Amino acid sequence: MNRVYLDHNATSPLRAEARQAMIDAMDVIGNPSSVHAEGRQAKALVERARAQVAALAGCAPGDVIFTSGATEAASLAIPEFATVSSAGIEHDAVLSWVQKDGVDLTRLLDVDANGVLTGTAQGQPFEDTIWDDVVALQAANSETGVLQDTLKHAQSLWALDRSVLVLVDAVQALGKTNFSFATSGADFMMASAHKIGGPKGVGALIVKHGLDVKARILGGGQEMGRRSGTENIPGIAGFGAAAEAAQRDLAVGRWEEIEELRKILENTLAADAKTTIFVGKDVNRLPNTSCFATPGWKGEAQVIQMDLAGFAISAGSACSSGKVRASSVLRAMGYDDTTASSAIRVSLGLETTRQDIQRFAEVWLEKERKFRARAA
Repeated sequence: MNRVYLDHNATSPLRAEARQAMIDAMDVIGNPSSVHAEGRQAKALVERARAQVAALAGCAPGDVIFTSGATEAASLAIPEFATVSSAGIEHDAVLSWVQKDGVDLTRLLDVDANGVLTGTAQGQPFEDTIWDDVVALQAANSETGVLQDTLKHAQSLWALDRSVLVLVDAVQALGKTNFSFATSGADFMMASAHKIGGPKGVGALIVKHGLDVKARILGGGQEMGRRSGTENIPGIAGFGAAAEAAQRDLAVGRWEEIEELRKILENTLAADAKTTIFVGKDVNRLPNTSCFATPGWKGEAQVIQMDLAGFAISAGSACSSGKVRASSVLRAMGYDDTTASSAIRVSLGLETTRQDIQRFAEVWLEKERKFRARAA
């Protein structure tokens, strides 16, 4: 049985360009902090990758700090004793900071039924509600694919008569859309290599020119004194190569092709599955992401059934140590627990074919009909 991988928002397969860059980097023996020729060769690899990531992200190379991933990037951006506001749709890497002292509803930004930020918190404008040090804005949601106008909301925060830092999670948007740090309104931006076909275990924090961050990892002062520790040369080289390849794919319209496949998938399913809800279908979304719920049919059960049939999908974010639970994203959007527990995510990649989509739809609809028969 040939398996079909449809969980690209969890992680994308390693690109050939990234794999080759990593293999080549493994033959570079120098430490980037050394001043001899071998050290300079290693340093050159890091700086080349920094420029490649910066080109994709829309920032200057000097604004890029390499980290172990987006979770570390968030921890580096948020000062240790800072208070943070965000919407309930945020990834746990950010939401954990909002709720580190317990759930505080006054720190949650409002979203509408489509998962789009309303520009209010607890029904009130930011001017009356935002008193925290950092506001986190998500460029694209990993579960629903819904896109946010981060610049518009950042401008609302700039208008406040107090200092608020804006942290943008661009992990899903970067490489799939033309999202750019330069026009995001961000002071800090998170990125991750493995979401764009780079290796796992490497990411970046983009820092607005003129701002700085306090190092959380102390030591030799690598990454311009902002993140100590000998650089992960193969991982960073792979990240850079993946970023360069992702930029090429955007330029030639590859994601528009994937969006057409997503439309075919949703139209095919909607024609038969009359009770299925397609989340965020009326607003701008990532081109590859479809989140849908059939109330009463547990998302976990669907994932297992489709896995046994040869398809890899998800019942939400994959960054929670294998936990499967009702989607906190959908609950934040106002869905009840039954619906939130019934959602699955199908996220396409650049190698996804029309045949893959047709096979998935055929198998899923067969199982959906059986579920309806049992529930009748």
